[in-house]
Amino acid sequence: MRILVVEDDPELGPHLAEALKRDAYQVELTTDGAEALARGAEDDFDAVVLDLGVPTVDGLSVLKRWRAERRDMPVLVLTARSRWGDKIAGFEAGADDYVTKPFQVEEVLVRLRAILRRTAGGAKAVLRWNDVMLDTQSHRVTNAGDLIRLSGQEYKILSYLMRNMGRTVSRSELAEHIYDHAYDKDSNLIEVFIGRLRKKLGSDLITTVRGQGYLISHPTERGVAGTA
Repeated sequence: MRILVVEDDPELGPHLAEALKRDAYQVELTTDGAEALARGAEDDFDAVVLDLGVPTVDGLSVLKRWRAERRDMPVLVLTARSRWGDKIAGFEAGADDYVTKPFQVEEVLVRLRAILRRTAGGAKAVLRWNDVMLDTQSHRVTNAGDLIRLSGQEYKILSYLMRNMGRTVSRSELAEHIYDHAYDKDSNLIEVFIGRLRKKLGSDLITTVRGQGYLISHPTERGVAGTA
């Protein structure tokens, strides 16, 4: 699930982007309103986290332009403006929710999940790669309609890679997602689980990118990212 973060604070922007990545989102960060305007108009993001105080083009103007152009992705607004009138202006411009600075990052994550759930078409309950389908609500995985039984760790790895489809995920990032901090990141258990997933779902599903990690490419991108 792709999220665009528009935030020019040099500490908050990267910190928020990393928190979203840990929550299994594929994140792209921009610090400029004009760039955000173009990215939101050209790319299909599942949601946007938008600071109103970004330079070049302010966030409120960006949001108004997107809505005028019928770009309907959910938008969570971040701002230091706490007056009720400012919040009303944000909602009237097309915001789906509003978080006032300073805030806890967890609040942003919770509110983002909520708007994705309630926005029609915003939350992808089913992730798909060719014939492989993963239902994030029932935790069922099927391949060409056949139910595939996975262990808890296999499911976590597959879900994380499919949520980050098109991005190479390192072994250490996978380990941090499925294990606690006591996990030995030099262990070969990740490779074992990847091998099992390939046996159950096909060897072409997960690509090993040498020296970088693992990748589930978009189906049209097979063969360009690395070697299997």
